[in-house]
Amino acid sequence: MSATISSINYCPVKSVSFQSIDRCEIKKNIGIVGDRIFAFAKDLNFDQAKLFEKSPDKRKGKWNKVLTLKNSPVLNKYNFEFKDEKLTLTLKNKEILTIDINQLSDRQAVSNKITELEGSLKQPIVLMDNRDLPFFDTSISNKVDFINSVSLLNIQSINDFQQKIDKKVEISRFRGNICIDGIKPWEEREWIGKIIKINNVSFKVEKNIPRCVAINLKPTTDDNSLNLLQLLKKTYDHFEMGIYLTALDDGEIGVGNKLI
Repeated sequence: MSATISSINYCPVKSVSFQSIDRCEIKKNIGIVGDRIFAFAKDLNFDQAKLFEKSPDKRKGKWNKVLTLKNSPVLNKYNFEFKDEKLTLTLKNKEILTIDINQLSDRQAVSNKITELEGSLKQPIVLMDNRDLPFFDTSISNKVDFINSVSLLNIQSINDFQQKIDKKVEISRFRGNICIDGIKPWEEREWIGKIIKINNVSFKVEKNIPRCVAINLKPTTDDNSLNLLQLLKKTYDHFEMGIYLTALDDGEIGVGNKLI
């Protein structure tokens, strides 16, 4: 194996934010610290949202109770930055609103602001916060037996896809945590069930990542005119891109680290 990390990304707020970083902290059985620790519940009152926030059993299969790019593509235009317990909503790199995440009134303020900006989104919307059980897809899906995960993308697999369909495919469409280079296209699919190590941090390779219509969205827009999901199926006879990892150790990884 000669794979090297080319980029690391995380999303403080599920489906809305996407940020690149040089290094990150890894926590055993959770993943990248700070990744998807917030999410917006929809069609739930405050008490119902608190149960969804805390309980994996309440989340299972309840995709219709959380704002995602699949059900709310308008979110793709926005971004969130999180630092020192302050959460900042931005549009085209311009600040719209900054809140103290520990103040319930501030959380409601940002929910109100989003529905004010996007008429297609309706109240009630509640901003949830869980650092120990982040809002990964795997914590909501009822089709997997693990709830915490790190997503890994092989740049050469995306390049192969791009070349075969003769269209530009932005890496950020797949919202991967760890992007790697230096191996053959689709070689990562041979790692399922194995243990890989990055900077002395071990990860179990769980499964291929099934994709949804969210990959059709052009980055930072709500333009979904390019049906990449359909093209994946037509080209490879599957809807997958990337692999899920479970962190087996605490530690730190960074751009340039090699996988062994």
